[in-house]
Amino acid sequence: MKVTLLLADAAQVSEGKLHILGGGWSVTGPPAPSAIALLVEVPWDQTNRRLEWRLELVDSDGYPVMTPDGEGGETAIVMGGEFEVGRPPGTPHGAPIAMPVALNLSPLPLASGSRYEWRFTIDGESRDDWRLTFSTR
Repeated sequence: MKVTLLLADAAQVSEGKLHILGGGWSVTGPPAPSAIALLVEVPWDQTNRRLEWRLELVDSDGYPVMTPDGEGGETAIVMGGEFEVGRPPGTPHGAPIAMPVALNLSPLPLASGSRYEWRFTIDGESRDDWRLTFSTR
């Protein structure tokens, strides 16, 4: 499976296309809305079945970044769910199917002068190039 991730100011999926505004940055601050644009290329043999995805924000030591949960505690910044990519009629045998995803985020309470990393997994599997690192001013 091939996954392309990009940090952006905003992103949107429309008619199967990924629209990215202000994409490709690696330094942010002060806290501002942001987005993660993903393009998941699902191999032919993994289409038409449910896959579980997860995106987690960790600090420079690899620990989950925690945020207030509104009830006096904290919770990790994690997103996830399931997806299933079907084969459109007429798709040549063996061709991967692209699935664009746009995740728009509210400003995150991140420490200044720090380094962070988004880690993406599918069915518990991750690869080095499925990570996005960035710093805060």
